Amino acid sequence: MFDLTERQHLILALVVRDYTETAQPVGSARLVEHYKLDLSTATIRNEMAVLTEKGYLRQPYTSAGRVPTEEGYRYFVTHVVYQADLSEPARDTIAHQFYQARQDVEQWMPLAASILAHHSRAASIVTAPHAERAHYKHVELIGTQGRQVLMVLVMAGGEVGQQILTLAEPVTQERLSAAADRLNRVCLGKTTEEIAAMPPRSDTLEKDILTLALQDMSKGEQRTSGDIYLDGLTNVLSEPEFLESDDARRAVHLFEERSLLQDLLATNSNVGGVQVLIGGEGKWEELKQCSVVLARYGIPGLATGMLGVLGPMRMAYARNIPTVRFMANLLSGLVSETMVGEENEQ
Repeated sequence: MFDLTERQHLILALVVRDYTETAQPVGSARLVEHYKLDLSTATIRNEMAVLTEKGYLRQPYTSAGRVPTEEGYRYFVTHVVYQADLSEPARDTIAHQFYQARQDVEQWMPLAASILAHHSRAASIVTAPHAERAHYKHVELIGTQGRQVLMVLVMAGGEVGQQILTLAEPVTQERLSAAADRLNRVCLGKTTEEIAAMPPRSDTLEKDILTLALQDMSKGEQRTSGDIYLDGLTNVLSEPEFLESDDARRAVHLFEERSLLQDLLATNSNVGGVQVLIGGEGKWEELKQCSVVLARYGIPGLATGMLGVLGPMRMAYARNIPTVRFMANLLSGLVSETMVGEENEQ
């Protein structure tokens, strides 16, 4: 990065802000009039020319104003808005929405995706907290018809697995519930390895249920992330950059392909930090006209998830970065409360 003078720093920041709002090239007269600058248009034109030479701005066509380059956006994110805080009214509004749903774990992810999409005016991505090691919480056995039984396995952190079992012979609901109660008492809080090392169950039904539960827990540990929740794609598709363009189709493809999303979400491994990917950073062709703001939340070593927003490179970084950071911290607190509550139960 080239060092900028204080005046160049100001002009670049204003160009980024103005272009974010209008999607129109920014000229010197616009900056003077709209932001009441105590500078002449000639001075601003000279500084904009220097910023263009340094690679922070570009001129779409002759006699047009300037627009930020990828490097310009990176400078703006790093030196202007990265440490910005979310406004107090916005924090209060988001916190209140989660306070109302704090006891309903299943609502956290869709709620987070909806709030992020609304506040960022972009597309949101949220993954459910995923445990690095599965810990048994409880199992429910529900008789359906004949010899078929629905097994619902809940793991610490909220992940749920369901299977339909076909037993050798019909079993009453009373016996199913009694078997589940016994397994829940002896397996609560245990890992896959700890359960596998337990003495074999003498009851055939319990033995079969425990075998299937271990299979579910092992599959869960092999996944790289929890369920993915998306919202606000129409926010992106309505932006001028994406109207009837190949870039819009590539963005849609990213949202439709779970493998691409998981690759993207795997880039940020530290809880508490915010990562900004501009123009795909040369790695994701689908994102060459986009920017993504990501953060990991949860408890390192126990259960973590990801959340973020995707939008045009001309996104409102000053709003989106603090929104993503605040949401990640809030979800980390909720996950912590849940995990601590479960440990106390044990």
